[in-house]
Amino acid sequence: MTTHFSYLKLDSALLANLETLGYLQMTPIQAEGLPHILAGHDLIARAKTGSGKTVAFGLGLLSLLGQASFTVQALVLCPTRELADQVAKELRRLARTSANTKIITLCGGAPFGPQVSSLEHGAHIVVGTPGRILKHLQKSTLSLGNVRAVVLDEADRMLDMGFYEDIATILSTTPPQRQTLLFSATYPDTIRELSSAFQREPIEVTVDTQHGSLKIKQHFYEVEKGRRIKTLAALLAQYKPESTVVFCQTRQQCQEVADELQLRGIQSLALHGDLEQKDRDLVLVQFANHSVPVLVATDVAARGLDIKDLEAVINYELPRDPEIYVHRIGRTGRAGNKGLSLSLFIASEANRVNAIETYLDHKLQLEKPHRLDLPDDFSLSSPMVTFCIDGGRKEKVRPGDILGALTADIAVPAAKVGKIDIFDHIAYVAIDRSVRKKALRVLSEGNIKGRRFKVRLIRQASNPWRS
Repeated sequence: MTTHFSYLKLDSALLANLETLGYLQMTPIQAEGLPHILAGHDLIARAKTGSGKTVAFGLGLLSLLGQASFTVQALVLCPTRELADQVAKELRRLARTSANTKIITLCGGAPFGPQVSSLEHGAHIVVGTPGRILKHLQKSTLSLGNVRAVVLDEADRMLDMGFYEDIATILSTTPPQRQTLLFSATYPDTIRELSSAFQREPIEVTVDTQHGSLKIKQHFYEVEKGRRIKTLAALLAQYKPESTVVFCQTRQQCQEVADELQLRGIQSLALHGDLEQKDRDLVLVQFANHSVPVLVATDVAARGLDIKDLEAVINYELPRDPEIYVHRIGRTGRAGNKGLSLSLFIASEANRVNAIETYLDHKLQLEKPHRLDLPDDFSLSSPMVTFCIDGGRKEKVRPGDILGALTADIAVPAAKVGKIDIFDHIAYVAIDRSVRKKALRVLSEGNIKGRRFKVRLIRQASNPWRS
């Protein structure tokens, strides 16, 4: 199959931008799905996170827009704000050579008023979560009567979160002749039901459903009941991964595990549905910029999480569905890197191991952690720390401004400055731990873009916002 983007009937400006972005060859999901998307067909695409699906549907949406009309012509529904922000960011990158293309996000956890103001000025593409989109429809601040295409991104997770009725209500307000693109990592019966109700003769595309799982080093440890947390800490002490996601089944378990690890000298943060949006943002920033080595998360909270160079995935408790297991461990070992998966189970959960073995059609090696031990003086921390700056996008603060302030007169070497994240009224910058005091002094006493902003170090704790 031809994998050059130039093979597709895309606008020349779009093709030139793809080359600038370094997108020279199509990924499998793009090569399989894009011809059908550009032809206007409905699509069911079974593809994992990180497969390039956003570029696939993004190019399709941009190709059908009528630029002259500032009405909402495309809608992308996502299960979480994090994924919606990630999708919107990628769409803006793809659209940067398309004149006056306006893309806005409508998600819960953000103020409603500014979203209304943005809608009043018109938009071509809306990316959002079902709950907030529905609220705008109910308040008559959003009209979907001119929508040409709808994307249901990570549809399986939206259904798991109970959004079926919301999605149905939203789709009922769009034209019946719209194009509907459904993307899902798994393919349960609820996906078939959703497709049957809202798609017209969809074409099915399946790409890399195994997540390359056989290329990931997998270890299964049978533990005694009540010894999961001790075994988890011992595994972290043995492997010392710099970046690990620990998956738990419930919100309560998630927070308890993060707190226990913190008590044992292992820096960790919890990510679950009970957190307010600003706290979720803070957790994700610290983990993504390598200020915290361990993130303890539920499946729903971690959906859409895109962390580069994730060294390990640990299943604190195995899921009942082997597809979920495969999706979890598929977050490590990407882009040719080595992947590590560690899973804990008690004797009564052996049937879950058997189900995974059957699903993978691969014999799994079971181990007993009798040789694992947690040294008394063990601790696990990250090489970076995070500073919070009380100025963001609305104050015209850009990453280059922060980097320039830090590195002026070689105060802090550029190599010691990590990821910079800019939000509406706040910014975060990762700094090498070895120069944290100097960096704090430079930012606190100096100017950023000619202004002085309050700067503070985010304290490392399981719940940093409570300290």
